[in-house]
This record gives sequence, C-alpha cells and structure tokens, in this order.
Amino acid sequence: MSTPSPMHGGPMLRTFGRDRAVTDQHLAPGTLRRILSFARPYRTRLTLFVILLAVDAAVGAATPLLLKHLIDDGIARGRATVVIGIAAAVALLAVASAALSVAERWLSATVGEGLILDLRTAVFDHVQRMPLAFFSRAKTGALVQRLNGDVLGAQQAFTSTLQNVVANALTVAFVLGAMLSMSWQLTLLSLVLLPAFVFPARWFGRKISAITRESYELNAEASQTMTERFNVAGAHLVKVFGDPGRESAAYAAQAARVRDIGVRQALYATWFRVGLTTVASVAVAIIYGYGGVLAVRQQLTVGVVVALASYLTRLYGPLTAMSNVQVDVMTALVSFQRVLEVLDLKPTVAEKPEAVDLRAAVAAGGAEVR
Repeated sequence: MSTPSPMHGGPMLRTFGRDRAVTDQHLAPGTLRRILSFARPYRTRLTLFVILLAVDAAVGAATPLLLKHLIDDGIARGRATVVIGIAAAVALLAVASAALSVAERWLSATVGEGLILDLRTAVFDHVQRMPLAFFSRAKTGALVQRLNGDVLGAQQAFTSTLQNVVANALTVAFVLGAMLSMSWQLTLLSLVLLPAFVFPARWFGRKISAITRESYELNAEASQTMTERFNVAGAHLVKVFGDPGRESAAYAAQAARVRDIGVRQALYATWFRVGLTTVASVAVAIIYGYGGVLAVRQQLTVGVVVALASYLTRLYGPLTAMSNVQVDVMTALVSFQRVLEVLDLKPTVAEKPEAVDLRAAVAAGGAEVR
C-alpha cells in the first residue's frame, strides 16, 4: 500500500506541521480555473493516477479479509490446500501493491516535475521580460523564493496532496465498509477512542505549526548572517570596523536558538507519534479483548476478530489525516496563487499590440535600422 501506516507519522505529521493560518487566506477569483489550466496537459496521467490509488486502496482492504478466510475456512477446519491458496493470494496482493506503488510514484513524479518545469519556465520568461525599473524595486530573494519554494509547494496540489486526499478517503471507505459488514458493534466500539486522539492531535498541530514557522525564521536569520559575512563587502566591514570574536559569539547565539527549536520540534513530533501509536494499540486491545470474548461464546469467529484488528491499524491514521485535509489543500493552493501573482505582474511601459518589429524593418534613404 502506498498509504502510510497509521503507526508512523508519515505525511500526516507533515500536515500537522503546516501553518494553520493558511486556511484563513482567500483565493483570488479565477485562481482555481487557472490552476486547472496548468494541469490540463497532464489530465490523462492524473486520471490514471487516481485510478491506481483506488485499486491500491482496494488491494489493501482485501488483505485482512483474506486472512479471515485463511483462519476460519483453512486453519480452523484443517484444510491445508485452502491455507496454501489464500496465503499465495495474500503474497500476490503484496506484489501487486508494490507494483502499484511504483506506478503511482512514477506518475506522481512525472506530473510533479512536469508542473515544476512549466511553472518555472513561465515565471522565468515573464520576469526576465520586465523592465529594468522593476528589478531596482523588486527583492531578489523574494523572487527566487517564488521561483523555487512556491513552485515546489504549488506542484503538490496535483501530487502529494491529491494522493493523500484520495488514498485516505478511499482507505477509510473500504476499511469501514469491511469492518461494519463483519461486526458493526465492534466497529463502533473501536472508534470510541478516536476523539480522544483527534482533539489532542489538533492541539499538537497548532504547537508544531508555530514551532515549524519559528524554525524557518531562525534558520533564515542564521543563513542571512552567513550570507552577509561571507561576501567581499561583509568581510571587508568586519575586518575594518568589526570584532571577529563578537561576530562569532553573535552567530553562535543564533545557531544555539536553531538547535533549541530543533530539539523542541523533535520532541513534539515524537509525542505525536507516541500518542497515535498508543491510541491505536489500545483500540486493537479492545478488539482482541471484547472480540475474543465473543469468539469464545461462538458469537464471532477468530478470523473476524483478527481481520477487525488488522483493519483497525489501517484506519486511525487516514481518519486523523482527513481531519486536517483543509490545511493540505489550502497550503498547495496558496503556493499556486503566489506563483500566479508573479505571472500577473505588468510592466510599467507596455508595448502596443500594433508595434512594428524593428529587426524586420528597413528605413528609406539607404539607412538601415538594426
């Protein structure tokens, strides 16, 4: 399965680390239409990408169901041929899932890198046609950030964000459907602990978001200090007017703040993963405990209990990630909008449509315009 296991942080942890303030921003009218225009050349691959995600989610949901039949129809009844046949089917599904993951990654990479190429070339071509007055006012660093960082964020709208939204939604639908068909009582009981994790997780999300933003700012300050000191003008000023010892101490203080924020970030991320693992483990214990009692009373089969526990480990991660899907989507769309803002820049002096191309014109009287 390409969907990350709920027992690990994965893309869901990156979702919690994104800035929640992005959801308060509003897209300019027509932004979605323009974004879709960039995806139009890749619509065939995007369609195939979504189909593969659906097949992959179905394959993942089928495996616990096969394990149920392996236990109930094979092991419990002493039918070795059934056990071997179902085990072979599980192995084939694992191989199929691996092949699907490779195909998904290839499609995601080709679409993503293609979008990066299209956006970067469009921005570069547009900016380099701007008049000199524009470059005297524009901040070079901001332009480079739009060309690099925002372009990378924009392409995620059709790669990682699309993959996470589709894969998580389909996984939840398939898994919940299978669980409810086996035992709706155990399914509802296993979901009781979900709010106990989701609400603290959203609090952790706000903390991780703030720490991540502060980390970016501190790293940017440290990088700016190095950039200023490691060029000819900066080195000259330090040699003539500055104190190298004081400069080193100031940079050491900046680097120490970067270290401290990195430690805090790692701890919050660890608490997040530990919390998810603990809640999922307790839910699995509930399944085995109550389900085991029902199996002893012959109200459920052992295979159903094992299948439900296996399904549950696949459910908590996608369910939690879906509660933050708005952040994923808006982050990618806002990055796209920032790129479009550069493409919307107008030169102070625009050339008239009827302007004559001088390179193709020859003046009368023997004088040639070059």
